[in-house]
Parts: sequence; C-alpha cells; structure tokens
Amino acid sequence: MADRRLQVFHAVARHLSFTKAGEALHMTQPAVTFQIKQLEERFNTRLFERGGGRISLTAAGELVLDYAERILTLSNELDVRVAEMTGQMSGSLLVGASTTIAEFLLPPILGEFNVRYPQVRARLTVANAEAISNALAAHTLDIGLIESPVDHPSLQSEVCGEDELQVVCTPDHPLARRNDIDARSLLMHDFIAREPGSGTREVTDDYFRACGVEPEKLHTVMELSSPEALKGVVGTGLGCAIVSRASFEKERQLGSLVAVPLRPRLKRSLSLVYAKERFRSRVVLTFVDFARSKLRELSV
Repeated sequence: MADRRLQVFHAVARHLSFTKAGEALHMTQPAVTFQIKQLEERFNTRLFERGGGRISLTAAGELVLDYAERILTLSNELDVRVAEMTGQMSGSLLVGASTTIAEFLLPPILGEFNVRYPQVRARLTVANAEAISNALAAHTLDIGLIESPVDHPSLQSEVCGEDELQVVCTPDHPLARRNDIDARSLLMHDFIAREPGSGTREVTDDYFRACGVEPEKLHTVMELSSPEALKGVVGTGLGCAIVSRASFEKERQLGSLVAVPLRPRLKRSLSLVYAKERFRSRVVLTFVDFARSKLRELSV
C-alpha cells in the first residue's frame, strides 16, 4: 500500500545506485529515474546529489529516508496484521545465516518449513556473522542464525543449540594419529583458517588466546571464506584446519579426512538473532520456534 515512489527512493538511498536499486526492484534504470524525478517534483527539492559517477543524499533526502523507512515498515506491518486476522500463514521471510549454518544445518530446516507453510516465501542470505548482524541492525533481514556471540546494541540473541569444532587433516597427516590435540601443538603445523569476520574465525581466535596461544603465531598459509573450500584445501595435504563437526559428516563417511577433538573441547553456541525493536510477524515468530526446535535436535 505504500507509495511506489517511496519504495523506489528507499531502494536508491540504500544502494546509492540507480542501477542496483533497479535490479533489486526488477525495474529498468529509466523507470527508477522517473520515479525519483516525480518524488523530487512532489517535494520541489533535490533528494540526491549527482556527480563523478556517484550519488549521495541531500539534507532533504536524509529527512525523506527517515520517514520512508517508518512508512514502509508500517505499511508492511499493516499487510501482515490483516493477513493474520484472516488466518493466513503467508508472506515473506528474510533469513540470514552464517556460512556453516547455511550450508550444513539450515537446508533441511527451510525445506521442512516450506512443506508445512507453502505460502511463505523464504529468502536466504548467506554471509559471515558480522555481515548478518549488520543486515539485521539495518532491518534488511527478519532473523539471523549465527555461530558467534552478538555484540550490537540494537540486536538480541538467544542460544538455540551447540556445535563442536574439531581439527581436520588428511589421514596421513602427523596429527591424524592423535586422540586429541592441544592448541599449542598446532603451532608446529601449517594451518588453514577461516576469513576474519566469520563466526568460526572469531571463536577459534578466542579459543587460542584462552589457551595462551596468540593466533598471529600460527603458521597460517591461507584464509578462506567457505567451509567447503577450506576442507578442499586441507584434502590436498597443505595443512590442517578447525571446522564445525556439522560440516564434516560427508568426509567422515568417505574417510577422506580425519577429525581430531581439541583439548580442552571447543564448543560454541548456535544463536538466533533479531532486532530488538522491530515488529515480528506471525510468520517470523513461527519460523523462530520451528528453527529453535530443529537446531536443538541437530545439535544433540
């Protein structure tokens, strides 16, 4: 029900790009430009500064963006409230998940949720924990699932499961014969790490420090943003890595890699994260309950 011009303006203001806004809204760039021109004529002022191939918001644009966000949020809430009164379980569900959860835990959860509620359109964004937290704070996601603690004043999180991290290596690696491995022992071997900003990297760095080992002292030969890529590199014999037990089942069954527990054990919490003040529809609340239950089952 919100004014289409406000929707287009909001997209341009968030992307600071007419092209990207058009792609997000499935509109041509001339159509986007026309909507913005109409809105500027409505207010009789420029909302964007254009120059050097870039755009930025004017003071009036900043004011319009503040109101546009509130109007669009209320419009969406109205649609949801009316649908709930009529007993419908439908609408969009914007889920963000850090890479490990998205690749190894979330697919069966989303699949079963879709079977139960086929009128709900779920969209999954995969990124590291830091990016998911930022998107939740910006209200571009409804709910996030991450593996690291969240430290953001506008976000709230709840623990819904547990995951163990273990050292993985090839069967002929010197560490493969160990019953367990202490953090200091890893200083003597080439190490493959997750990228900075990922939940796994944050948790492992904290673990090393707690064990008296500075992460910078590790002989890190590569940093990778995907658990699958990380396991693939480990499989070449280049070094060892620390990965989620949930991500390792296929390699365990094939015998292509060996997992060895850390001493002391390294476990982390799986968390559901959401904005504190944002309205949550029945669709979102239902998914939160469903995902919470399933993650607890998977982490047993």
